[in-house]
Amino acid sequence: MSLSLLNRYAFFAFCVLFTLCSLPFLGAHEWLWVFTLLAGALSLVGLNDLLQTRHAVRRNYPILGNIRYLVEGIRPEIRQYLLEGDREALPFSRSQRGLVYARAKNEGADKPFGTLIDVYQGGFEFIGHSMRPATHCDPASFRVSIGGPQCTQPYSASVFNISAMSFGSLSANAIRALNQGAKLGGFYHDTGEGSISPYHREHGGDLVWELGSGYFGCRTEDGRFDPARFAEQAASPQVKMIEIKLSQGAKPGHGGILPKHKVTEEISLTRGVPMGQDCISPASHSAFSTPLELLQFIAQLRELSGGKPVGFKLCLGHPWELMGIVKAMLESGILPDFIVVDGKEGGTGAAPLEFTDHIGVPLREGLLFVHNTLVGCGLRDKIRLGASGKIVSAFDIASVMALGADWANSARGFMFAIGCIQSQSCHTNKCPTGVATQDPLRQRALVVPDKAERVHNFHRNTLKALAEMIAAAGLSHPEQIEAKHLVRRMSASEIKLYSQLHVFLKPGELLGGEISGEFYQRMWAMAQADSFAPAEA
Repeated sequence: MSLSLLNRYAFFAFCVLFTLCSLPFLGAHEWLWVFTLLAGALSLVGLNDLLQTRHAVRRNYPILGNIRYLVEGIRPEIRQYLLEGDREALPFSRSQRGLVYARAKNEGADKPFGTLIDVYQGGFEFIGHSMRPATHCDPASFRVSIGGPQCTQPYSASVFNISAMSFGSLSANAIRALNQGAKLGGFYHDTGEGSISPYHREHGGDLVWELGSGYFGCRTEDGRFDPARFAEQAASPQVKMIEIKLSQGAKPGHGGILPKHKVTEEISLTRGVPMGQDCISPASHSAFSTPLELLQFIAQLRELSGGKPVGFKLCLGHPWELMGIVKAMLESGILPDFIVVDGKEGGTGAAPLEFTDHIGVPLREGLLFVHNTLVGCGLRDKIRLGASGKIVSAFDIASVMALGADWANSARGFMFAIGCIQSQSCHTNKCPTGVATQDPLRQRALVVPDKAERVHNFHRNTLKALAEMIAAAGLSHPEQIEAKHLVRRMSASEIKLYSQLHVFLKPGELLGGEISGEFYQRMWAMAQADSFAPAEA
């Protein structure tokens, strides 16, 4: 027998021999029972390892091979708590999470001894400050009116809100805490595509009802849109706006799935889907198939809701498709009240790795393209723009506003505020903090009144920081932030203002005259109002 073979089986053999040899002496030595039972249990583990056929490592290294799977199982936690650097964004850095936790708990987030950021590294960004700082404004005034000329019930929204997260993906207690926090702070809570649950209604916080391709909460038995059911739900005074989800940053173009083990009776009733089956959101909508039909659907929803603001959310994909929607606006005269641009940076939903890593346009590029397209068609002053995608700090809010956003949304930031520790187990129903689970015992750990106050604190303290930041830049309201106020380092010896770095179209530029840049010119030529397909191959 080779030395290698002896090494691989030595511990297993020792456990078996110890168990067999100690049996005759158990009556004489009571303490021996403990070691015999332990050795016997390990012997059974080793025997199972030899007989199983799924794991080669365990067959070759009985008992000891299990250490590999144990260490692999706790690797994320070991990395997060012992090895991860403060600024390693995986996907959120310890520094980012710590900022949210501190603000949610009303603790100071000040840092001594200077920044940990290498300010000479390419990609470093900052806001220029003024020789004449402005007086700090009340963050409660940081609001934006949403509702275009075709809307009869405009909504005054905070510039920082809770992004789309569905009941079903999140627990009942998480929804309760988020909505109560939104009520305390006077900002909105996006329902996500999982419809309006009883827990969204419990505390009366403002809601933006998101309609995905599954039309949950307003669907027929075969999964199509039900106008009567929609009108009934949308009539609630708590529902302030309607948001059609075309795609989301976590998995653009993919649709969604709520595993059947998370489809409880409550979720079944809320969404209008059967239990015992995976809850599927199709990749595309059945209510429309062209840009013009999308706008007709928007007009229908606005009428059915009694004139409330209606818009859509998307993670930008093919640029000509967005431009096709804008061409359809010009042709039909129907305008959405708002557009929310989601970034491919991901979100709370689980997604295939290829989608997470390689599909969709990042937030800033997508936001700037949508902003430029609306400006270039003379529609920007009639349609509001929201932005979502890894936004947790005041600087994050300012950076998207410099590129055209009127307000910002955050999903994972508010998850951190209610206790999320980034265990990345949202899709397993085993969330350790009770945020993303339907297990009653696990979600019991999330104490609603305490977490609701933390949601309120995080929102208030983030806007307070935004007020201080823009005051230092000589501004009194976030709407005054422009591309010229933010700066990015390009190399060790060069920095550029956002206004130098990006192309910004002039009002009406796409409608006539010379278009800035070949890219916008080509995409505009490819866009069609009556089809999402490009005009040329």
